[in-house]
Formats: sequence, C-alpha cells, structure tokens
Amino acid sequence: MKADNQIVLDSKAFAIRIIKLYKYLSEEKKEFVMSKQVLRSGTSIGANVSESIFAQSRMDFVSKMSIALKEASETKYWLELLMETEYINDTQFDSINDDIGRIIGTLVNIVNSTKSHNV
Repeated sequence: MKADNQIVLDSKAFAIRIIKLYKYLSEEKKEFVMSKQVLRSGTSIGANVSESIFAQSRMDFVSKMSIALKEASETKYWLELLMETEYINDTQFDSINDDIGRIIGTLVNIVNSTKSHNV
C-alpha cells in the first residue's frame, strides 16, 4: 500500500510546525505539560503516515492511517486547550487549526476510501 503523497508532505510539514510550537511554548511561555503532549501527538501523525507506506496489507495500511487520524484528533484537542488557556492566541490557533483540520479531512477520506475498496 502507498500513502497519498500529499498527506505524507502535509503531515511532515505539520510535524515541523508542532516542533516549532513546542520550542516556543517551552522556551517563551514556560509551559511544559501540554506542550509535551501536543509535541508527542502532533509528530506521531506523520510517523504513522510514513509507516503506512510500507504496510504489509490493506488492513495494516488502514490501521496505520487510523492511528494517524486518532493522533490528529488528539492534537486538535491539545491545540484547543492551549488556545483556551491563552498559551497561544486566536491568530496562532486559527493558522495551525486550519492545518490540522485539513489533515483530519484527508485522513478520514483515505481511511474511508481504502475501507470501501476492501474485498
């Protein structure tokens, strides 16, 4: 199975944004708990997408992409908490939230279309 090339690029670019956000939160805002959580889940999306490229079967591919989707959903939660507790402002949140929303939509489409083609 081969992951949609765009999701590979998008999830890696998102991971880079998350790493930069983590550095900002830990160095500038001195926030260490939520920043570590968003770092873990936000970088895990791309790791699972990357792992799916060499999936052993269609089921394995769906499993990896589903895990990436769960991690994306968790990341969205942490980003919302960071915004609602004022560690990031509305502008920062809106920008990164647009990215995670696109990634979630793409992952949902990939999982659903792969499942529907399962024989």
